[in-house]
Amino acid sequence: MRSKKKFKDFCIFGLPGIFFFAAVVIVPFVYGIYLTFTNWNGVSASKDFTGLSNFAGVFSDSAFWQSLLLTFKYVILVVILVNVIAFLLAYLLTRGIRGQNFFRAGFFTPNLIGGIVLGYIWQFVFSRVFVSIGDFTGFGLFKVSWLSDPNKAFLALVLVSVWQLTGYMILIYVAGFTGMNEDVLEAADIDGATGFQKLKNIIIPMMMPSITICLFLTLSRAFMVYDVNLSLTAGAPYGTTEMAAMHVYEKAFTSRLYGVGQAEALILFIIVACVSGLQVYLTKRKEVEA
Repeated sequence: MRSKKKFKDFCIFGLPGIFFFAAVVIVPFVYGIYLTFTNWNGVSASKDFTGLSNFAGVFSDSAFWQSLLLTFKYVILVVILVNVIAFLLAYLLTRGIRGQNFFRAGFFTPNLIGGIVLGYIWQFVFSRVFVSIGDFTGFGLFKVSWLSDPNKAFLALVLVSVWQLTGYMILIYVAGFTGMNEDVLEAADIDGATGFQKLKNIIIPMMMPSITICLFLTLSRAFMVYDVNLSLTAGAPYGTTEMAAMHVYEKAFTSRLYGVGQAEALILFIIVACVSGLQVYLTKRKEVEA
């Protein structure tokens, strides 16, 4: 009788979730792998089997590897800046300063703005506001739109992404600091530990669960960036800010090379899965119990 009730509860609460997860994630993923072995152009009804020729096309596509290298540079900068800034701000916002709840909400607000809208807002800032400031003050850094220079356009992408993601990571770090055992810190003070010693030997080890989550979220979101890339620079100038996700989209839907685009997407997925999995494994090993 009990097993029947468990099965009934599973059918009511579990099966719908499994069905939608399979329909939205598993089936498209498996179908996408199948498409990597075909010459489908995304429109025609015919899908001729081509073996590994699409993967050969990926390895001969220098633009894809350039975009992937640029994505790695972007990921490194975004992950470091977001987590360092979020960690420090979260520490300050859990020290009991006046208006800390207001500041938490303020820092989180950019995360509520969609990437497309965010990109267009900052496009106006870089192209109009900064240029006006440069004309008014004569400050050379702002005289020309950042989006017209390859190096500055890349830095603009990094700046906008850091501005957007930091607020969300702050909340996770704040939760970690709030749940920290203060008795351990008080014992360290009694033993005469310096601020740096407490940070290195107590605070960071106790914050590793939060660090693990924030690193994983930042890594995955930075690797798969598309919306901000599209609305802020659209790969300009001259394709020098085209990230891997945008290149995959352009290859599949603009160039009509759907099989090659799917193969590139699969390679990108494997890279992201390996890097994220390694990060979780390494940071999980450093977690301690207070």
